[in-house]
Amino acid sequence: MKIKTKITQLFNIEYPIIQAGMVWISGWKLASAVSNEGGLGLIGAGSMKPDLLREHIQKCKNATDKPFGVNIPLLRRDAEELVKVTVEEGVKIVFSSAGHPGKFIKSFKDNGVKVAHVIPSVKHALKAEEVGCDAVVGEGVEAGGHNGINETTTLTLIPQLVDAVKIPVIAAGGIADGRGILAALSLGAEGVQIGTRFAATVESSAHSNYKQKVVEAKDDGTVLALKKIGLVRMLKNDFAFRALQAEKEGWDEIKLKELLGSKRERLGIFEGDEMEGELEAGQSSGLVNEILTVKELFNKLLNEISKAKQRNERIIF
Repeated sequence: MKIKTKITQLFNIEYPIIQAGMVWISGWKLASAVSNEGGLGLIGAGSMKPDLLREHIQKCKNATDKPFGVNIPLLRRDAEELVKVTVEEGVKIVFSSAGHPGKFIKSFKDNGVKVAHVIPSVKHALKAEEVGCDAVVGEGVEAGGHNGINETTTLTLIPQLVDAVKIPVIAAGGIADGRGILAALSLGAEGVQIGTRFAATVESSAHSNYKQKVVEAKDDGTVLALKKIGLVRMLKNDFAFRALQAEKEGWDEIKLKELLGSKRERLGIFEGDEMEGELEAGQSSGLVNEILTVKELFNKLLNEISKAKQRNERIIF
């Protein structure tokens, strides 16, 4: 199967399938495996110091000759150093998030870097286009991790983005199988970014306990919490319920930040604490029923796209 879109052309990839750059999950092993299968793998710099990011980029270069990128959360205090390492190592694709892409766009453009910025709304998409981003990732509230405060769903966000901007739109949030990919393309997206489904692969650097919790999750397996300090979707566990209760009791930002602590994501995702960790995952976890290798997952996704396409062709209008 060949799928050609503006995104496959922009990033010189075979399929418009992008693996999200997730903290504690998306190291060089996952990114290179995705790129080797014809998608676009992203190294998640959000949980890395600059020296570690450099190491992962170099290892990724040795593991694949295909395009790969780096996801950089721009609100990090060391974002400038992460950008510098990425540019120095010759990475030509960056997905930026959590901040204004205009701050580093000149540095990227001067070094031939293609930039896609993750956004939760039309307003933010227009700003990303205005400053020179090459694409936007429209992320609906179904997605795991940090979400937009307006809680807009992928199904409603993507067509509005497609109508509003001239640059390619990548759909994210709630996509975990071929049916979701085909649906996103039908809405006008030129590609998809998939997080949770790739988090539960063999090559993911997440702890096996976290991966198993994703597999066990059902349609109601996640919650949105911590709205006052940054809306987060996570799997239900003791910490998630405590966070919800704290919000119900009206805790202020200071107390909520104390409850969250500084290493809650690492504790849950990387160290595998099922009870006290912040197990960030999307609603699509209800569609994840097994832990596969990236190669197995790509074969599955492409087969699902083909079946969904055939099913749609049988519909009589």
